[in-house]
Amino acid sequence: MPGLSLVTVGVSLVLADPAQLLPAREQMAFTLGFHIILVPFGVAFTFLMLIANARGIRQNDESALLLARRWSQVAAVLFAVGAVSGTMLSFELGLLWPRMMGTYGPAFGIPFAVEGLFFFLEAIFVAIYVYGWRRMRPWPHFWTGVPVVLSGVGGTLSVVAANAWMNRPGGFTMRDGKIVQVRPLEVIFNGAFWYEAIHMLLAAYMVAGFVVAGVYAAGMLRGRRDRYHRLGLAIPLTVAALATPLQIFVGDVAAREVYRNEPAKFATIEAHPTTGTHVPEVLGGYYANGEVHGGLKVPSGASLLSGYSPSTRIQGLDAMPAEVRPPDRLVTIVHLSFDVMVGIGSALLALSAWYALAWWRRRDLPRSRWFLRATTISGVLAVVALEAGWVVTEVGRQPWTVVGHLLTRDAVATSGNLWLFFAATVALYAAVGAATVYVLRLLRRRWRDQGGATETDVPYGPPRASESTPAAGKA
Repeated sequence: MPGLSLVTVGVSLVLADPAQLLPAREQMAFTLGFHIILVPFGVAFTFLMLIANARGIRQNDESALLLARRWSQVAAVLFAVGAVSGTMLSFELGLLWPRMMGTYGPAFGIPFAVEGLFFFLEAIFVAIYVYGWRRMRPWPHFWTGVPVVLSGVGGTLSVVAANAWMNRPGGFTMRDGKIVQVRPLEVIFNGAFWYEAIHMLLAAYMVAGFVVAGVYAAGMLRGRRDRYHRLGLAIPLTVAALATPLQIFVGDVAAREVYRNEPAKFATIEAHPTTGTHVPEVLGGYYANGEVHGGLKVPSGASLLSGYSPSTRIQGLDAMPAEVRPPDRLVTIVHLSFDVMVGIGSALLALSAWYALAWWRRRDLPRSRWFLRATTISGVLAVVALEAGWVVTEVGRQPWTVVGHLLTRDAVATSGNLWLFFAATVALYAAVGAATVYVLRLLRRRWRDQGGATETDVPYGPPRASESTPAAGKA
């Protein structure tokens, strides 16, 4: 989405850019940062729910059914919150960036139209699935959850298509400053779509898997080592552990595609000042006055990773015209965000390997408290990596909103009090976030009071476990 930034970047630009640009950037940064956390739960958490549901039906496993039923309640709450934050983002695109929508809306709006269809499909089947506990036979009820997962994936791919289009725009013809022809399939399946889409989907499965596993790992650290908690840890951690090595591979492919097709963003990621060969890979440090200060330099590392040869030539920041060259602070933010994302991904890969090795040896979860501690914090780290990745994608494109066509400073609204709009948005999201935490805490308290043995029969949730288990056995 356009204009993702941090306050420190905005302060450095405010004297040269339109007055409305800073609040517009900060609002998009805030709302996107909030909404992106919810995306993995619409895409991947519902998949975990279906795994538990299927296991419960096949093996007449009451613990798995209980997990599925409880996770369905959480999924319904988070879907509602995501609907609020996602709707707000739709309004912001028109209110904050009118020139982008006015000029490029005929192309840019196509993926969002597709996303709207998936959203309505997901809403319908979320309601059917959650309401269907106790009211449908087990397997028909299970299959009503499949469209929830598929529509979540479809909606996410649609939004990623819009973002990828902003990085590598195509599928349209302009004449006299207006779009006169749009080729929808080329807009959606643009040059950046596949590597961005797969990268985002795997990130969603990692975040949902590690976050959910972390919740149950924390419970086990407190002594709750019953089968319910062990299964609640094993299902999401297995999914996350399988997704992590795939993500490392896809991330490497994606970085190489950025090197080939988005050289300006790649130079920003690497904080590379001058075009040349034998470019070192710099870990950490900050960019100022045309060079990286501090950090660990791996000789010829960037060239080797980009083209498998130390003589690979990498375009530097000096190749960009001065008027569209990102400021030093922005380069530092993108560079460090990329390092954070890769560093956390490597740590999560090590945790996945630890889990896989223990399972291969004993067909059981590792019993070490250190493993449970690492798993507990893995969810937080996965969320941080997700946010860092979106900073790389969005800030790394700056100062462009539509690369090569529209600068962010030219896309912003020129009237209205955007600071007031930003303040109202923060207040709204704070209220929504607080209400979400409150509802989830209420659910946790109710489940803890029940001790895992029974379920309160509420309109949106599951029946008592003892009432539904026989039905599962009949399926």
